[in-house]
Order: sequence, then C-alpha cells, then structure tokens
Amino acid sequence: MSPSKMNHWQRIEAAIHGEKTDRPPICLWHHWPIKDLEPESLADSIVEWQQKYDSDVVKHAPAGSYVIKDWGGKRKYVPENDRGLGVYTFTKRAVTDLNQWPELEQLDVTKNHLGQQVEAIRIVAKRLDNSVPIMQTIFSPLNIAPKLAGEMAFKNMRQSPDIFERGLKIIAETTARFAQACMDAGAHGVLFVAQSNYDLYTEEEYRRFGEPYDRLILETIRSQSKISVLLAQGHKVMFDRIIEYPIDALNWHDRTRGPSLQEMQSRFSGLMMGGINEEGTLLNGSPEAIQAEVRDAIAQTGGRRLLVGTGGAPLLATPSEHFRAARQSVEA
Repeated sequence: MSPSKMNHWQRIEAAIHGEKTDRPPICLWHHWPIKDLEPESLADSIVEWQQKYDSDVVKHAPAGSYVIKDWGGKRKYVPENDRGLGVYTFTKRAVTDLNQWPELEQLDVTKNHLGQQVEAIRIVAKRLDNSVPIMQTIFSPLNIAPKLAGEMAFKNMRQSPDIFERGLKIIAETTARFAQACMDAGAHGVLFVAQSNYDLYTEEEYRRFGEPYDRLILETIRSQSKISVLLAQGHKVMFDRIIEYPIDALNWHDRTRGPSLQEMQSRFSGLMMGGINEEGTLLNGSPEAIQAEVRDAIAQTGGRRLLVGTGGAPLLATPSEHFRAARQSVEA
C-alpha cells in the first residue's frame, strides 16, 4: 500500500531514512545572473521559481562567485563568456601574491556581500514560511581558493604548503561562520560544492588541504541541519573519501561521468540526488525523453533514497516546459 499524500518535509525526511514515499522527491533549480546581484531580486527569483515548479527542496542559488567579493575580488557578467550557466567572469583576483594568504581577513559574515547573501536567505525563508527545506550553496575552501587566486592557488599549495594552508584555514573558518549565519537566518541545510578530484589533487593533498576544512564547515552546522547535500563536481571524484562525510545526500554527474545511481546505492548509505542529464536530455531532449530518464532513475534505485535532480547547474537556455516535464514525471 502506498503512503498517503506527503508534504515536502515528510517526503524528504522519509527519503533520507530510506523509507517509502508517496512519490520520489525532486529538486529543480536554476541560476539568475544579474538578478543574483541583490538580495531582494535573488530572493524574488527563487520564490517565484518555487511557486512555479514546487520542488521538494529549494536550492538557494547565488552566483558561484559570491565568495570572492568581500576579500577584494571583482567580477562582471559577460554573457559570451558564460557557457550558458550564469557564470561571472573574474576581473580582479583577490590574491595575487603568496604572502597574501596568511593576511586574508576573518570576515564579518553579517556585513557587506556575505551579509547580503544571509539577507537573501532570510527573505526566502520568511516568504516560504517553513513549507519546504531550503539549502544554501556553500563552497569547499579548496574550491574557494582558486576563485580567489586562479591557477596560482595550485602552485602555492604545492610549493609553499604551510603559507597557503594558513590562508585556507581563514577561508574555512569564515565559511563555517557564514554557513551558520545562513542557518540562523532560516536555511535548513546546505548544498556543499566540492572538487575532490584525482585530476586536480592527489589523495594525500586532499587529505591535508581538503577534507579537514570540508569537515569543519559540515560539522559546524550538522546538529542544526535537516538536509546537507554534497555536490561532487568534476571528473575522477574521490568517492571513497567523501561518502564518509557528515552529509545526508550525495549529488554528482551520474548520467555523464558515473558511477550510476544503482552502483552508488550499494556504496553510499544516504540519499542520492541525480538522474537527469542537465546538459543533454533536460536541455535538448523531448519531454518524453526527460520523463523516461526520471523513470529510469526510479527503476535503478527502486524509488528509495532518491532525490530526483540534475548532476549540476541546468543551462540558462533550458526550456520551461522541460522543467515542467521533469516535475510532472515524479507525479506519474
């Protein structure tokens, strides 16, 4: 017998615990370049999106470059450089010299640009009135460092590891305080973006420069978080390391880079987010193809411990009827 009609919270909590749900939960999201420059317009966009598609989890989607501004980095939205993802072009790096790493400021996360991101969460949380879980997007410190310094970050990490790590510690502590401030403002968890990839780092490098600082942030909010998702970006992911993190769910490019949802279900005890190829089927496929892909994801997992979603950011050109098709597919 199928469970009776669930609300978003009941559906997500049941899925996290591997229990049967009335239907598979789904998370659809998008970026809003230019609108994401101000807390009010970003909040408006997120709330309108939720009202339109009724996701079971709201992925709060600030621009990925929001982390650089208060440390002195600058950016500009250049559509021709965007690749269709809502990505900003860096016009000034915050760190241009090795000795700047230990001098990074311990930011007040309630002020300036980070404070605006906290305010956007507060607006969204107030308007959605606890009807649905909200996740703030938080980046791994080892993901933030190249945003601040470009390729120089990798050089500094390998040639002057002690100096680099002093800066990394400041980044991690600031990010942990920011994540906590977002929780206090009304977020219910995070989508934590990490690049724990063998084509960027050796396992020894990630064990030193990645994992301790990832864990610092995730453990800071763990007792308060209702849903923490780790988005594993890139190729050759160190899955054996990150599946042990204090998280509820794992998101990766299951359709284009693998492993499959079915394979990961036997390796990871939590919720798996994925099933939709955002750069292929969701962008260019027919509604029928999108729905078939969702049905396949449900079949792979038996409909348990599955949060239907994309492996990464949907492209800006994705037709609205394709998002509707994905949303309707879980109702079927």
